[in-house]
Amino acid sequence: MAAKSAEGLSFKSVLLELLAITGTMAYSIANGFPFSSWGEALFLMLQTVTIGFLIQKYGGRSGSGVLFVLLYLSLLLLLLSPVTPMAAVTSMQAFNMPAIIIGRLIQAATNFQNGHTGQLSAVSVFLLFAGSLARIFTSVQETGDTLMALTYVISSTCNGVIAMQVLYYWKRSPQTKQKKKKRE
Repeated sequence: MAAKSAEGLSFKSVLLELLAITGTMAYSIANGFPFSSWGEALFLMLQTVTIGFLIQKYGGRSGSGVLFVLLYLSLLLLLLSPVTPMAAVTSMQAFNMPAIIIGRLIQAATNFQNGHTGQLSAVSVFLLFAGSLARIFTSVQETGDTLMALTYVISSTCNGVIAMQVLYYWKRSPQTKQKKKKRE
């Protein structure tokens, strides 16, 4: 927000991450898992929706950002309502694995193509990585659900790739890449 830029952030990656977070949250609520086993998904969802809005806003599409938030909240209410069959919620949780992989690969490819991580927050990346590692163990202990645990194993691996990129590109920024091009 301080940079007033979303450079280096992939909206598609954010959408896939939001799909995965929402799937986990809905699956956990539908199965009656304790809040301690899925509560962080609520806060990650709020953070991810905000990031999605900001990507649109800083891309000059504030109206699209507002529409995105309203559409997401409407779909979330529908998903959490009794109208949605349990089979749909379970399928959504199962879809988390490919969504996480594809979303993280899109972000990793964006970082690689840019030669930097842009406005991607190192603190957020490392917290996501550490949090997904911790969720493997808490999911096994609190829910006993193999699908949930496997989702966090996949998530940890993908978050680890992004964390390694943050370390690799640590001193690089859009400005240093532009300076390097000018020298060449």
